[in-house]
Amino acid sequence: MITNELVRLCVSSAITLYMLAILLRWLGPWIEVDFYRRALRWIPRITDPLLNLVRRMLPAMGPMDWGPMASLMLVWMVRIVLAGH
Repeated sequence: MITNELVRLCVSSAITLYMLAILLRWLGPWIEVDFYRRALRWIPRITDPLLNLVRRMLPAMGPMDWGPMASLMLVWMVRIVLAGH
């Protein structure tokens, strides 16, 4: 039988992995990650829908892209609500 704590741990872990994917997508150009390689092609597919939505909602704030930072904060708050971590 799966306990509530195990479910919360799995949800928290999955959301944390998603947050790491957002960080990798954000820092990828600076650390020269090639997202067109077969092994990393899935990262833009899972992160870009949220990033594009947040970018559309944020006003323009100069040359800095605040979409990933706002997305991380949003996903972090969802993790706290859902998993309590």
